[in-house]
Amino acid sequence: MAVALDQPDTIDAASPAPARRRRGRAEAVPYLQATPLFLILGVFLLVPIVMIAVVSFWDYDFAQMYPGFVTFNYTETLGSWVTWKTYLNTLKYAAIVWALTLTIGFTVAYFLAFHVRSTAMQMVLFLVCTVPFLTSNIIRMISWIPVLGRNGLVNSALVGSGLVARPVEWLLYSDFAVVLAMVHLYTLFMVTPIFNTLMRIDRALIEAARDAGASGRQILWNVILPLAKPGMAIGTIFVVTLVMADFSTVQVMSGGQSASVALMMKNQMSLLQYPAAAANAVVLLVLVLLLVAAILRVVDIRKEL
Repeated sequence: MAVALDQPDTIDAASPAPARRRRGRAEAVPYLQATPLFLILGVFLLVPIVMIAVVSFWDYDFAQMYPGFVTFNYTETLGSWVTWKTYLNTLKYAAIVWALTLTIGFTVAYFLAFHVRSTAMQMVLFLVCTVPFLTSNIIRMISWIPVLGRNGLVNSALVGSGLVARPVEWLLYSDFAVVLAMVHLYTLFMVTPIFNTLMRIDRALIEAARDAGASGRQILWNVILPLAKPGMAIGTIFVVTLVMADFSTVQVMSGGQSASVALMMKNQMSLLQYPAAAANAVVLLVLVLLLVAAILRVVDIRKEL
């Protein structure tokens, strides 16, 4: 009887070790699965960012760079009114383009999600929106020049119809042209996540709101917009990041009359001022991360993921 009572104690004492090993192996599996992605991100994302941060503290002259630790690159970047004005101009572009792409993107996504009944037609129309992406961004941007130019299609139509006596000068090589080209280039980055979010909304919620007596505007404001916030936040991150990093559109569509941070960095690199460009890159990265963090504080995009 005593032996029978002692036997379970012996088994219990011996069993936790294999159980712990099996549990440890099971807990290690997710880390092993994530290791390749971590290595790829580390080599192609984190290492270049660290190198840029290191180079931003180097000294340089007209011919080469000198490894060291100096802070005048950041002093010149943050202490110059021209630099601050360039950052403010970049933020202005980001704000205007974001507002326009959000308005257009939500309108298009709402139409596709709620006014096109056939799923096949929704996919066809959505693919039509993606057709311009079969061509290069540069080609689509340059295509606006013969449209907005002094002798372009718009000015020819305005002068020919008698609405204006002479061609309108501000259509091209101006902030208007820059914003127009950016809206054309980046609206789809707003349409796609919003459309994906709207398609996930349970239509029973809309029917329940309609049965409760809510008007179409009330349904849009109190039901659809709150549920579409994750998609709007993801689209905002895409658009703001792309606008802040764009230099070719600003350079071509403004005719060199406007500036952006990315264009300033491009000019610095063409003059072999790599440490100064790296300092601007670090400041721009911090600014973009702060904007993204602010968006994530307002909207929980995990609902979309």
